[in-house]
Amino acid sequence: MEIERRFLVVGQGWRPHVRWQARLQQGYLVSGAAGLTLRVRTSEPLTAAGAQAAAWLTLKAPLPPSRLPTPADRAAAQAQQPGLGLALTRLEFEYAIPTADAQSLLELAPHQVHKRRYGLDLAGGDWVLDVFEAGNAPLVVAEVELEAPDQPVTLPPWCGREITGRHELSNAALAAKPLALWSESERQELLAG
Repeated sequence: MEIERRFLVVGQGWRPHVRWQARLQQGYLVSGAAGLTLRVRTSEPLTAAGAQAAAWLTLKAPLPPSRLPTPADRAAAQAQQPGLGLALTRLEFEYAIPTADAQSLLELAPHQVHKRRYGLDLAGGDWVLDVFEAGNAPLVVAEVELEAPDQPVTLPPWCGREITGRHELSNAALAAKPLALWSESERQELLAG
């Protein structure tokens, strides 16, 4: 189960929190409007001496209706903590694969994302920050993986607008339609917030 919230990043205040960094390449073999994706990812460590590149094959899917929170559950969470954003919850199946296999699969992936990922030393969940490259630059997104969808999160001041659940800003959607293909007004509206 993957439970996460995502935020646009404003400024450079996150830099003192960096613990590690890696260059990621993600290719989408399957990506559907209903939220099902099959992704191959390679990760090349940039800060750990002697660390090896790694690769994974990941399937993500929406929760079945029987596992979704009810409107009453959402209302109760909002009543307890007004303004609480609920995390996006999905099924996630991830398997380590040989990097040579990943490279072969990346050659088959019609849509790809390239980014630098930074692991952060923030409390309240597993925080990472992605600095997108190529057609998705200058997009910078912070995400936090949580234990529960209604877990409170203390946001650092450099976290801007929340983009949790915005399909057009998912990695799969950005691979298929990078920011460079958005209209100027769409890019300005996104990056201004």
